[in-house]
Amino acid sequence: PPAVKGMARCTILHDISEGADIIMVKPALSCFNVIADAAELAPNHPIACCQVSGEFAMIHAGVKAGIYDLKTMAFEAAESMVRAGAGIILSYFTLEFLDWLPA
Repeated sequence: PPAVKGMARCTILHDISEGADIIMVKPALSCFNVIADAAELAPNHPIACCQVSGEFAMIHAGVKAGIYDLKTMAFEAAESMVRAGAGIILSYFTLEFLDWLPA
């Protein structure tokens, strides 16, 4: 929620001060602002995000309802995480991405 943005920023700075090797944000899709803040506050750290199971299920529910194509939406979700500032993405779509991407 927007009200906890300051808390997320404080947590990122605290993690850095404790010697974190990586900054991980989860859930990913609802925290693009936190991913962007992490990239700003920790420019020398890898920024990772984790797509949680609910996000994965939400995408599959939209496909099942005929709203969009699975491959298109899976890639859009991953690309939006990168646009927010993540350089590492943990995704439930990893196996599908391996099939969909050219060798």
